[in-house]
Amino acid sequence: MKIYLVGGAVRDELLGLPSRERDWVVIGATPKLMLEQGYRRVGKDFPVFLHPDTNEEYALARTERKTGTGYHGFEFDTGSAVTLEQDLGRRDLTINAMAKSASGELIDPFGGSADLKRRLLRHVTDSFREDPVRVLRVARFAARFRSLGFRVHDETMALMRAIVADGEAGHLQPDRVWRETARALTGQNPRVFFEVLREAGALALLFPEIDRLFGVPQPARWHPEIDTGLHTMMVLEQSAFLSPDIAVRFAALTHDLGKGETPADELPSHAGHEQKSVRLVADICNRLPIPNSCRDLALLVAELHGQAHRIAELKPATAMRLLEKTDALRRPGRFEQFVLACEADSRGRTGLEDAPYPPADILRTLAQAAASVSSEKLSKKGFSGKKLGEEIRRQRLEAIARVLRPPDESVSRGK
Repeated sequence: MKIYLVGGAVRDELLGLPSRERDWVVIGATPKLMLEQGYRRVGKDFPVFLHPDTNEEYALARTERKTGTGYHGFEFDTGSAVTLEQDLGRRDLTINAMAKSASGELIDPFGGSADLKRRLLRHVTDSFREDPVRVLRVARFAARFRSLGFRVHDETMALMRAIVADGEAGHLQPDRVWRETARALTGQNPRVFFEVLREAGALALLFPEIDRLFGVPQPARWHPEIDTGLHTMMVLEQSAFLSPDIAVRFAALTHDLGKGETPADELPSHAGHEQKSVRLVADICNRLPIPNSCRDLALLVAELHGQAHRIAELKPATAMRLLEKTDALRRPGRFEQFVLACEADSRGRTGLEDAPYPPADILRTLAQAAASVSSEKLSKKGFSGKKLGEEIRRQRLEAIARVLRPPDESVSRGK
């Protein structure tokens, strides 16, 4: 029985990065032997054990054989005769197919360390194409390591395209699609994840609402980048600069989906795209297990981002309805998420990446002004029931009007 550190921990150590978690592979053992040594078994598909002290995962070395479609269409051999090289050979990328012995020796049968130096994401063997999840994983690694200069090897990209063309990617389970997408959205350079999926042909299959945006023009006056797909990627990139929050980033990604349905004879204008976007956001959230917090914010941003941009021009009553729809007073944290997503939309345009976004301060000031109206003080003045609600609304509307339409100082001074 021999134990080796494998996968991401070895890779990250060679890159000089902190390891998020450590995984171990056990050679020459059986489930019975693992249990006798105090390990606790987990995992349904193949034997994985938790260390009795550290709770780190220890998996028996295994080989895989394709027997069906999709992620679960495999047979596994975890016999004690499976070698370390065989186990490493079933992995996705060479940089994840390295191991380290207890004495510190690096075992690298597929050239992972060389690919780290060359900054290449390269498949281990052609069996890569048997598992459709690898399309998502490679896109996620490309996003995570783009800042270090990594790119997908041309042959690996060809295999990713083959997975899509063969229909294997169509068997991906919704929970796996969202799990990998969520990890990409919360990681570095989430924009790259979707760009790699598009290059592989997988974006049209997994996120057709996003893929349709590429090639759709917008008015150059407002969008110097013109292409709606490019704009969406720029907005996602800006959202990553502004916030680590996955809800903000998902809302930024999906805010303009309706522009993909604009009739050709109406381009480059996109009248009414907001309501189309709301419907399409709902479609994605019904198809994938997206958390309610992401869905709810994305729906609000899709519907109201245009009003947010024009907040200084809105009538007080319209601004009041925006605050009510976003539930700004009762959910100030989500309102801040809404503001950040709208700011990302404004800054996600060529030449405007560092431009100020005055509506953000106006939106926050409006929420503060409306919140300053105290129901407790009004109750002490004798207001109650329906009258209290009407007075609160009236005073909030006045407070909003003072922010949007401040009195002219020259008039107030008698000039």
